[in-house]
Amino acid sequence: MPEPLTTDAVVPADHPYYRAQPVSFVRRSARLTKGQQRAWDTRRDRYLVEAPRDRAATSVDPSWRFDAEATFGRRAPLVVEIGSGHGEAIVAAAADHPERDHLAVEVYTPGLAQTIVRAEQCHEQRGLDNLRLLQVNAAELVESALPGASVDEMWVFFPDPWHKLRHHKRRLVRPAFAEQVARVLRPGGVWRLATDWEEYAHRMVDVLEASDDFVNAHGPGAVAPRFDGRVLTGFERKGRDAGRVVTDLEYVRR
Repeated sequence: MPEPLTTDAVVPADHPYYRAQPVSFVRRSARLTKGQQRAWDTRRDRYLVEAPRDRAATSVDPSWRFDAEATFGRRAPLVVEIGSGHGEAIVAAAADHPERDHLAVEVYTPGLAQTIVRAEQCHEQRGLDNLRLLQVNAAELVESALPGASVDEMWVFFPDPWHKLRHHKRRLVRPAFAEQVARVLRPGGVWRLATDWEEYAHRMVDVLEASDDFVNAHGPGAVAPRFDGRVLTGFERKGRDAGRVVTDLEYVRR
């Protein structure tokens, strides 16, 4: 189901009500725990970057640009995680690497709120100055909002596999998306991916091996060793318990 416009959006009469392309996510409950709600209400302004909207609640105005230097108050290597979930990996990375800036991209409010909870628990409750959040559709973010060659690492861990054939058009990792990731990654920048869906892993390899913009860091068609920065989550643990094998991939921007 395409994502409709926000109810308060002001658009021309001939502006389409729905996005032209399907999104890689579905609507989910926005119910928060008490702790998440408290963090969202009191600390959201510290971490959340408000992106101007286009058609829908998680859309991005195509004229808007994310300014990392202005946002973080410095110039530093930028790590972007798409689909950051509850923030396990991106918060750990921000805590372990204060010399880098980290941007968590997630559409679900409970995930973003839990990311804030985790961030506020870091560094003896002082929080993390090198972490920001964006509640946007990732495809639109990389298409227009991230400046060219502005990202040092892009992470896509466990994107929805949309395993039914008729839903493959919803998958995030496709040739068009790879082109946009190549646009925003600096030369030598790294794209890290992980999935526990074998068929999707093969498709990711096919997409990236066919791209002129990327080279496999471990040899043509090869998988990568498990990335140390990818924190073991409950989601991954459940998949392993169900017998699914995780595939890590690492590609470098030419």
